[in-house]
Amino acid sequence: MDKITILITDDHNLVRESWVMLFNSDPRFHVIASCGSGEEAVELARNQRPDVVIMDINLPGIKGFEATAMIRKYSPGSKILGVSLHTQPAYARKMMQSGATGYVTKNSSQEEMFKAVVEIHNNRKYICEEIRNILSDQELSGEEQPGGLNSLSKREIQIIGFIKKGFSSKEIAGDISISVKTVEVHRYNILKKLNLRNVAALVDYINHSQLATEF
Repeated sequence: MDKITILITDDHNLVRESWVMLFNSDPRFHVIASCGSGEEAVELARNQRPDVVIMDINLPGIKGFEATAMIRKYSPGSKILGVSLHTQPAYARKMMQSGATGYVTKNSSQEEMFKAVVEIHNNRKYICEEIRNILSDQELSGEEQPGGLNSLSKREIQIIGFIKKGFSSKEIAGDISISVKTVEVHRYNILKKLNLRNVAALVDYINHSQLATEF
């Protein structure tokens, strides 16, 4: 039986090296390359055509979402497993929309990581137990409407991008041709949807959100 060839992408050397040792210790897998950026991952995938790419979301340069879409274009036979520290289902959803076949958090066990790689290699989708439990809890508690990041409109996400860059309401209004009052309404709605008290909390939220790296 041929081994499943793997490309590992993570910008932390220790994590990357640990994963290489972990997978190479199992006779089912063979790590053929590892790298620390999205650009490197795309190039390695194009040249080496791994069976599975393990893709961290938050990378220097192009992010995991964009790198995933490019790998699907240049190496369509490669299956992609998204990995993130964050446990919000929004990240898993966006990664799958970008072309990943599976998603696990860094809280997942070694056994679950191995299972995810095997499952997506066999053309099945895989979402880790932690995310599945969160989704189940939301459904059981009646939280069926999307909340948090999922509840933001495209305009609100656009305005968050400006806030991250330090733009004032007046500057935002002038840039996207809406009134200052409308910007203020959007800012209020953003805080309410994200359950944040003020703009300082919003900026902190943005800086700790991997989706914010897309802005």
